[in-house]
Amino acid sequence: MIPQYPPGHDLLRGKVVVVTAAAGTGIGSAVAKRCLEEGAQVVISDWHERRLKEKAAELGDVHAIPCDVTREDQVQALVDGTVEHFGRLDVMVNNAGLGGTKSVLDMTDDEWSRVLDITLTGTFRCTRAALGQFVAQGGGGAIVNNASVVGWRAQAGQAHYAAAKAGVMALTRCSALDAAEHGVRINAVAPSLAMHPFLAKVTSDELLEDLTKKEAFGRAAEPWEVANVMVFLASDYAGYLTGEVVSVSSQHP
Repeated sequence: MIPQYPPGHDLLRGKVVVVTAAAGTGIGSAVAKRCLEEGAQVVISDWHERRLKEKAAELGDVHAIPCDVTREDQVQALVDGTVEHFGRLDVMVNNAGLGGTKSVLDMTDDEWSRVLDITLTGTFRCTRAALGQFVAQGGGGAIVNNASVVGWRAQAGQAHYAAAKAGVMALTRCSALDAAEHGVRINAVAPSLAMHPFLAKVTSDELLEDLTKKEAFGRAAEPWEVANVMVFLASDYAGYLTGEVVSVSSQHP
């Protein structure tokens, strides 16, 4: 049974939020939508410019800035463009990531490096750029990273993705200590299976069934259910929470 979609409660009223990889059908776009519903001013970003424009039109009152998180100059331009448009930055949601299924026996250096560059190093680039802006504003702010339960558990064919997501968890914990003196909070979510059309397209029915059986509720999460937790971590309700990885799943260490 899927719970009823909850109304907004202005948890992010007055905050400027950037969401990376927000042009798809999954968690990124769900986070952008929930942030809007919670009263935020929202910047959506993605490397795919056509889909980004379409998502901006679908969501309505958002500002769209194209960004490839593997490019430091584009990441900085995302932050600078946000500040130019809205005057400040309050929350960075690092959602960009790349998966894939490949045995280590067959994985090339390029396949390994691309997943790590987008998923882990891209999160680092965005974290660094956001922190620089937060400090320039006088401190305060929040960063929410998208990790995964595969950062904790083993799954065949996922060595590159699992290593990247475990790295995101470690980056979250360590950067939170670096940022604390500036009043900045850094946390992450670790979803397991959040069902959306693209995931269904690239994942076998057998694997989806196996992953679903491992969940306590016997179903995949809806992207908005993960987004709700990310909104909480971005909000002042999580004002004393930093360096944490919250499992949006029954799977955790």
